[in-house]
Amino acid sequence: DAQDLARDAALADAGDAKLVGEFVSVEFDDEGRIASYLFEAHLPAYKGWRWAVTVAKVDSDSDATVCDVVVLPGPDSLLAPDWIPYVDRLAPGDVGVGDIVPSSIDDARLVPGFAALPADEDLDATQIWELGLGRPRVMSIEGRDQASKRWYTGDRGPESDIAKASPKPCASCGFFLGISGSLRGAFGVCANAISPEDGRVVSVDHGCGAHSEATF
Repeated sequence: DAQDLARDAALADAGDAKLVGEFVSVEFDDEGRIASYLFEAHLPAYKGWRWAVTVAKVDSDSDATVCDVVVLPGPDSLLAPDWIPYVDRLAPGDVGVGDIVPSSIDDARLVPGFAALPADEDLDATQIWELGLGRPRVMSIEGRDQASKRWYTGDRGPESDIAKASPKPCASCGFFLGISGSLRGAFGVCANAISPEDGRVVSVDHGCGAHSEATF
């Protein structure tokens, strides 16, 4: 019968009777002319996989013929994880010396320089030349919003342990350098050589023990 035909096809493909196990199930198409027979596959490194043999008949009077023999995963098979595009796999710190990570044309964090308005970039008159004449793209409102949230909720925001233990906030520190642009009201750069935040962007309400006005 068709099941025996399917098993023989699996045995022929396997080349070893030990690799083809018990019958598992059969599935028919809507017209009942095409059937897929499943048999346990005893293949090294393919635990839980199954031989899948497709058998077809032209009509009820014709003989069944084998269409295909493949090995398919079962419900308990060990499978590789779904492929994730590299841009979604990258994490902070992954980019090293010599690595190139091109940004996509449709990156929502960027907009063409000519499309940005002075109000968006909060530029003064001497900087307006960059709009379309310098950088091809500048950060979009969405990009700046993502950056500000990431910085503010990170280790250099107000909720970090070092900030909670600091005597005063960065905004009142003499080593706090303000930045220009639309984020200047929320962030600046630390310039204290003995601070763990030296050379890094910090929120105005961040802080550390190296505050310029700290006292014992």
